[in-house]
Amino acid sequence: MNKAELVEAVQKALGKETSKAQAERSVQAVIDGIKGGLRKGKSVQLVGFGTFKVANRKARKGINPKTGVAIKIKASKSVKFSAGKDLKSKL
Repeated sequence: MNKAELVEAVQKALGKETSKAQAERSVQAVIDGIKGGLRKGKSVQLVGFGTFKVANRKARKGINPKTGVAIKIKASKSVKFSAGKDLKSKL
């Protein structure tokens, strides 16, 4: 499912009174809320769905696949998602 399909599903769930634009703003508001929480370094927990957390990756060595030369990969931040109990049970 992509974002457009998600917007469509939200619109259907909210009923005929809801326009596609309103559904899209709702989806975007949720996404922005998750991004905002993660930017502050906090985890975002949606009970019954799962938890988004910021993960710190350490600097490490890698290999350039084209040349085979060893390279240094800088430390970075990433997002990890852990599925909640309810979501796992429905899969």
